[in-house]
Amino acid sequence: MVLPRRLAQFNRVATNQVTGPLARRLPGFGVIIHRGRRSGREYRTPINIFRTSDGYVAALTYGVTDWARNVLAAGGCELETRGRRVSLTDPRLVHDPTRRAMPPVVRRLVGMIGVTDFLYLRTPPPAG
Repeated sequence: MVLPRRLAQFNRVATNQVTGPLARRLPGFGVIIHRGRRSGREYRTPINIFRTSDGYVAALTYGVTDWARNVLAAGGCELETRGRRVSLTDPRLVHDPTRRAMPPVVRRLVGMIGVTDFLYLRTPPPAG
């Protein structure tokens, strides 16, 4: 059981407008900047996202949504988090029932709603 699509639609229209500015600064949150696969339009989607040893990971609480499909199709995205902007590459879907990349409290919460799919993204190595 992941969260219902209706909740995702409500969040896209209402909640994201409020949380967007906060998500850019708060730990565990960020705003994914991605382009539509068909429209080419730039979108900004507030999400929960966490650091990994080589990048970031997001729990797909609504399953593989449009923003995740856009990032996968483009091969990356930008992330605004904790007051800075980061380029991310090499997106990959990972099915992980253990939820090992999530912080312990988050692991428990996403476990309660049955989330087992995650989008991993890498930070590219520094140029030079």
